[in-house]
Amino acid sequence: MADTQYTEDNIRSLDWKEHIRMRPGMYIGKLGDGSSADDGIYILLKEVLDNSIDEFVMGSGKTIEITIKENTVHVRDYGRGIPLGKVVDVVSKMNTGGKYDTRAFKKSVGLNGVGTKAVNALSAYFRVESNRDGQSKSAEFETGNLVNEELLEESSRRKGTKVSFTPDETIFKKYKYRNEYVERMLKYYVYLNPGLTIVFNGEKFHSDNGLKDLLEDNNNEEDFLYPVIHLKGDDIEVAMTHSKTQYSEEYHSFVNGQHTTQGGTHQSAFREAIVKTVRDFYGKNYDASDVRKSIISAVSIKVMEPVFESQTKTKLGSTDMGGDLPTVRTYINDFIGTQLDNYLHKNPQTAEALQKKIVQAEKERKELSGIRKLARDRAKKASLHNKKLRDCRVHLQDMKKDRRLETTLFITEGDSASGSITKSRDVNTQAVFSLRGKPLNSYGMSKKIVYENEEFNLLQAALNIEDSMEDLRYNNIVIATDADVDGMHIRLLLITFFLQFFPELIKENHLYILQTPLFRVRNKKETIYCYSDEERRNAIEKLSGKPEITRFKGLGEISPDEFKNFIGDDIRLEPVMLDKAMSIDTLLKFYMGKNTPDRQEFIINNLKVEFDLVEENQLQPK
Repeated sequence: MADTQYTEDNIRSLDWKEHIRMRPGMYIGKLGDGSSADDGIYILLKEVLDNSIDEFVMGSGKTIEITIKENTVHVRDYGRGIPLGKVVDVVSKMNTGGKYDTRAFKKSVGLNGVGTKAVNALSAYFRVESNRDGQSKSAEFETGNLVNEELLEESSRRKGTKVSFTPDETIFKKYKYRNEYVERMLKYYVYLNPGLTIVFNGEKFHSDNGLKDLLEDNNNEEDFLYPVIHLKGDDIEVAMTHSKTQYSEEYHSFVNGQHTTQGGTHQSAFREAIVKTVRDFYGKNYDASDVRKSIISAVSIKVMEPVFESQTKTKLGSTDMGGDLPTVRTYINDFIGTQLDNYLHKNPQTAEALQKKIVQAEKERKELSGIRKLARDRAKKASLHNKKLRDCRVHLQDMKKDRRLETTLFITEGDSASGSITKSRDVNTQAVFSLRGKPLNSYGMSKKIVYENEEFNLLQAALNIEDSMEDLRYNNIVIATDADVDGMHIRLLLITFFLQFFPELIKENHLYILQTPLFRVRNKKETIYCYSDEERRNAIEKLSGKPEITRFKGLGEISPDEFKNFIGDDIRLEPVMLDKAMSIDTLLKFYMGKNTPDRQEFIINNLKVEFDLVEENQLQPK
């Protein structure tokens, strides 16, 4: 075998566009198709929007207008506008930006000279227009290449910047912007920037009370143990309450207006500060987990030149606030230590409700401790040889791995379905957990059941979320059941389990339903997989003649070779989302509680009879 040559000819330098297009994950995390909130198409929007937010923070432009139509995004702000001589450079020259001058942007959000370039390189069409000083300049690009440049000496347009782009379909396959994800992102921006108005496709988003609004909009207020505690100081804002129904801790953390979904030094300091302050206030050495149990909270800080653990800024690594200020930990501890203590002194009802909650949590923990120990021993043995879990190589906590956001756990019913998925999965990022028949209806049960029921205990161990959501091992948890009545029932029972004990998995959009095809329509040249009757009819029409039609009764019937088409790039996922208007308890009580007259009436009123119609041409009278 000839030696592979390694000479100067083997080494090449990519230009900025090529590098971004070849390694998009380095700049925007994962690609995806829009079914997940952290998919690349939302990061593109965020990068453009961050620049407009920075203008607002600097005191220019109180309104930002966004429209998304047929996958083309338009973002218009009324800030100062990009300096006209640099309009082309700031969107096409790496490491060009206004964020290097710390005086101009002390606590900015944007990607420091990379963001809009990444959007430009990954878009089939990209246009930027700047209006300032009565003049206007625009530039158009295709996949990062400049195709048109225009300067208007006189312009009556309002000052500010307008950016339009269409993500490139060759990179983002069959993508679609979901309004619910865009709206959630925009809500976070207005919570963190009171006074800012964002108009999205005609709908206005505005917040007067910042993080307090965030907690109240994201949860049902009936679930709150006491009114939201809202504390503000220089470069810090905090909102917190405890839930009556939720077991787990819930944190929303932000740095310089950036949603740090993975937490970081500020979130750790906040968790520590709450425990310390509560202990000092009551003069009792409560266990940290009892103080924080069922907490729903948000913390936002502003740091000079923050250091993040990845390009997409999901976890803060900075230990210092910057300038003459102390460390992040000291700053947060001092603020909470003073302000929360003052609040509890002034609001004795809240202080009393909080203490009762802590005592109750302590009691439950002690009741659980014996069972927990047994369960942990069982889980340890299981983790060595967990027959139910076929794990993957990369996990969500592996911060240095490019593909950590792709990590997925499929929860399947029975061995035949799990066998098909196991054989066709990507062993790097896709894991499989196999259920044995129908899980238990966990509605109304205490946390005890999670440890006593072997299946639930092993599922909790597989996800690694017993102590905190920060340790979650997979970004996507996908329920993969048959599309029949039994499959639907299993879905409901699993969703009930997650709603009951780990609702933030759903709130933070980690839970999905796998859509699998109902039919396969094929002729000798082409195969089409159909997910509904309508798709089947269209496929029959397209493949003229007499195509072969196969109905899939269950996942186990689909061969592994075929299955890989449904869990690869073209995977169809339906996110499980919460209706904020209804409390979790009310929801579960209605659907999963005792068979009440209300539910019977609901079923009768909503019952639909489906006729299995023969093809239309066969229905014509002879």
